[in-house]
Amino acid sequence: MPAETSWHIISLTYDKGGVVLFGIIHYEAFLITGLILNLTPGSDTIYILGRSIAQGRTAGIYSVLGISSGCAVHTLLAALGLSVILAKSALAFTLVKVAGALYLGYLGISTLLARNSALGSLDEAIMPNRSIYLQGLLTNLLNPKVALFFLSFLPQFIDPQNSYGILPFVFLGATFLTTGTLWCLALVFFSARMTAFLHRNTKAAAGMNKVCGAIYLLLGIKLLSVDQ
Repeated sequence: MPAETSWHIISLTYDKGGVVLFGIIHYEAFLITGLILNLTPGSDTIYILGRSIAQGRTAGIYSVLGISSGCAVHTLLAALGLSVILAKSALAFTLVKVAGALYLGYLGISTLLARNSALGSLDEAIMPNRSIYLQGLLTNLLNPKVALFFLSFLPQFIDPQNSYGILPFVFLGATFLTTGTLWCLALVFFSARMTAFLHRNTKAAAGMNKVCGAIYLLLGIKLLSVDQ
């Protein structure tokens, strides 16, 4: 979700006086903070908006499903403790980071080099729904920042004496995933309205391709600069 850009600025404290539900404390604070983070633009937002504008509402929905699936995987990894590897292993973190940056670079270059036809550059950018879903999934999975976000954010709302195992992790992750998915779908329905205009205006469509390609490249460079 878009929140991965701000995982490092969240630092909350809590006491034992609140209501504990399935090992979760201050659930209301989690909801409010999660909603704010969902609204923070990130690479996921860029990808979803880019697909929606370039190819329409259906493509945007598939991109949301891909991104959400990636978040679900990160939630499970955090719940099972496997994300600790990225937090403590410099080699693992670097490998995932480089892989994600290379993939974003590939997306950027491919978009920049897309040919413009008389029918509009958007037609060149059309992808099958399955490819859109997989691209969104990989974009999210190959960003170590997302894994570190879940690893650092979720535990702050779990009772240290929790006796429910991975249940509170899964419940909080599902909550965050639900609110984030709803927000992303709202983005899709808003941005898809621009598709008709871009199909009628080939120059604007070509410009959008160039802008999206440049953004992918910048995101890849930014990802490489992320420290462990």
